Amino acid sequence: MTPSRIKQCFIAIATLCVLSVGSAALAQYVWLDEKGNKQYSDMPPPTSIPAKRILKMPGKFSVPSADVSSSNAESNDAQNNDKSPPTLADQNAAFKKRQDDQVAKEKKAADSAKDAASKARNCDTARAYQRTLDSGQRIAQMDKNGQRAFFDDNQRDQASRDNKRVLDECK
Repeated sequence: MTPSRIKQCFIAIATLCVLSVGSAALAQYVWLDEKGNKQYSDMPPPTSIPAKRILKMPGKFSVPSADVSSSNAESNDAQNNDKSPPTLADQNAAFKKRQDDQVAKEKKAADSAKDAASKARNCDTARAYQRTLDSGQRIAQMDKNGQRAFFDDNQRDQASRDNKRVLDECK
């Protein structure tokens, strides 16, 4: 190879290296952290960083030229009205929230159905007991000595009043 040919190859390789470094810089994220400092990374910012604090993402070339921390309070209204597309982190957080909400809703519905079934069973038992009390059949229960004792009229009336209070809640 001639020296001029080597020089041309070297210039071509150097140019390609410079251009590839420039394209790698385009795949950078720039955002403001909690303290207002600019952070640079090739990874997306944490999900705790709101979308309005992300200054640059791959494929977007807009970085404010003025000091962002001093104009941040003035531009909050403009940024809130400006609907920028949500970041991947925001989309993931919203998806996770929707999943959690759906799981909570399903659990609440299952608990509600379980409670309703339990209440229906208790009401059926109370209705059957009321029919027994109203029928005049002899009703026995075990006393504290383990002996079977039958209800007298006063005990039957008291049990009937107590059971009717339970049945009032079933309506």
